[in-house]
Amino acid sequence: MAAVETVEVAVVGAGVVGLAIAHRLAAAGHEVMLIDRDAPGAGASYGNAGTVADYAVQPVGTPDVLKNLPSLLFDRNSPLAIRRAALPALMPWLFRFARQSLPGAAKANSLALAGLLADATPRWQALAEEIGGADLLQDRGCIYWYQTDAALKSAKADLAFRRGLGVTVDLIGADELQRLEPGLPVQGGGGAFFPNARFMSDPGAMVARLAESAARRGVTYRQAEVRTLERDVAGVRLGGEELALHARHVVLATGAHGRDLARQAGDRVPLDTERGYHLEWDMETPRLTRPVCPTARGFYLCPMQGRLRVAGTVELGGLTAPPSPHRLARLEEGAKAIFPDLGAPTRPWMGFRPSIPDSLPVIGPSRGGGNVIHAYGHGHIGLTLAPVTAELVENCLYGGSKHPLLASVRPDRF
Repeated sequence: MAAVETVEVAVVGAGVVGLAIAHRLAAAGHEVMLIDRDAPGAGASYGNAGTVADYAVQPVGTPDVLKNLPSLLFDRNSPLAIRRAALPALMPWLFRFARQSLPGAAKANSLALAGLLADATPRWQALAEEIGGADLLQDRGCIYWYQTDAALKSAKADLAFRRGLGVTVDLIGADELQRLEPGLPVQGGGGAFFPNARFMSDPGAMVARLAESAARRGVTYRQAEVRTLERDVAGVRLGGEELALHARHVVLATGAHGRDLARQAGDRVPLDTERGYHLEWDMETPRLTRPVCPTARGFYLCPMQGRLRVAGTVELGGLTAPPSPHRLARLEEGAKAIFPDLGAPTRPWMGFRPSIPDSLPVIGPSRGGGNVIHAYGHGHIGLTLAPVTAELVENCLYGGSKHPLLASVRPDRF
């Protein structure tokens, strides 16, 4: 049996959220150990679209989505789809999702998201400078591309809604879109330009620099799988194969993998899994200068260092099934509809996003006691909200859980 180690704070999960938490706590002088079965920054922290999306104030569940939910879920070509084999296990989650898509709930969730995202961009700018990653954070904004005049016209209500929540967005016509991105085959329509968004030209490299900076500040790393969590009078015991650790505080930054540990902590959280995909084409000079989302297709075209990444779509399907060749084929087909000469993709990827029915993360103390803090469930905006989450976790551990943003994301809201 391994000797029992001790630490002040154990952060379980070494994705971008866990790393940001560990980095902030260590910078404040706390003893921190980071634990993950994979290398730091693997999974969705590597494979995302690289956007610091201050504009992402719309939850996944809205009245329009609810109206079209059956066709969306069971259309294999939908940007929001479901593996049919996973349907029985997903039914409780889907019922909650449907309730959260009703008008009142969707509006409340949008307001909560807007509060969380309000200063996400300056927080990432400050963190990037602190960890030596400012060169990776591009200040060019992000574009939603509406490929027809009708689509552009129908988007005006959504953009007005976002402006009402404090999002800066400019509606641009086809000529201005073509000027900003001459590589796009623009033939009408236009775009929504979000100037305050930021873009990581290599999110994997940014997260690697965050891990290196955390290590310089004294964060230790253990590659292990945490299987058991048990409280005692002095803190929390974590166990696993060749892992025996006693921590005064534990932070669960477990992404899509934390439901079992949450239950052991005394919390039943409606966490499920979105399977995210991307394809990459290596090229010396990507064809765009900023992320562009062709809204009709539901993915992002992301010009990263030495490659074009096509990332997106949502597939509800759990943690165990293999990647779907059909979803990857749809991404390739969509990319080649825009850039017909792309050729075969260089590499595919699939990863897991944690998904909560109200599209809000779970951040705050466990019902069983404040020595366990939840910090997961960010869905599509984990990268964006990593620095914000780190501040909220620090407040939970050492500030009395009094931060105003915690009210909408606490685990006991379910």
